[in-house]
Amino acid sequence: MKKFVAVAGNIGVGKSTLVEMLCTKLDWEPFYEPVAENPYLADFYDDMPTWSFHSQVFFLSHRLRSHHDLANHPTSVIQDRSVYEDAEVFAQNLYRQGHIQPRDYQTYRELYETVIGFLPPPDLVIYLRASVPTLLGRIASRGRDYESDIAPDYLSGLNDLYETWIAGFTLCPVLTVPADDLDYVAHRGHLNLVAAKINDMLTGKKEVIFAADEVARAAD
Repeated sequence: MKKFVAVAGNIGVGKSTLVEMLCTKLDWEPFYEPVAENPYLADFYDDMPTWSFHSQVFFLSHRLRSHHDLANHPTSVIQDRSVYEDAEVFAQNLYRQGHIQPRDYQTYRELYETVIGFLPPPDLVIYLRASVPTLLGRIASRGRDYESDIAPDYLSGLNDLYETWIAGFTLCPVLTVPADDLDYVAHRGHLNLVAAKINDMLTGKKEVIFAADEVARAAD
């Protein structure tokens, strides 16, 4: 039976890496963020208060279309970043920073909530939870120039929004992965452990946690 799984988490937490490794292990199809040229992006960086709303609506439209396509995909897929994060984390962060005005944000939320109501949710959301030091270390290790100026406070604010979103998310089951403790690149056992927990969730196990002792054993 086909499955639709989405991997969520902050910048640098390792979403794309986990998607790639899980798809290789499970023989599922990966779906990464589509490469689409946002026509508002240059204006957004020049003048965020004027162009944040336009830019976020563009991103939302692309993610909603991707979500629809994946829900109807004939085989099992794992998605790198969900449509929910766009609205619940990144758009809300721009609103909190004053870059999106209340009237525009209300319009954005109403659009998002209306369309989400018509879309089937994934079978599972995998939430990669990591502290700011872990995020900064992984961002530094991948060496992307455009990420070099990301401030700790910015990542901390996004973490807070992620935690609030996950705490109230009820559309489908959520598997929270302690990414500070798990290094599935260095330890094959950690990848196997994550895959086993995913299977537990997808087969209806009521409570799935990462116990400290099994994490330690998986690293051996």
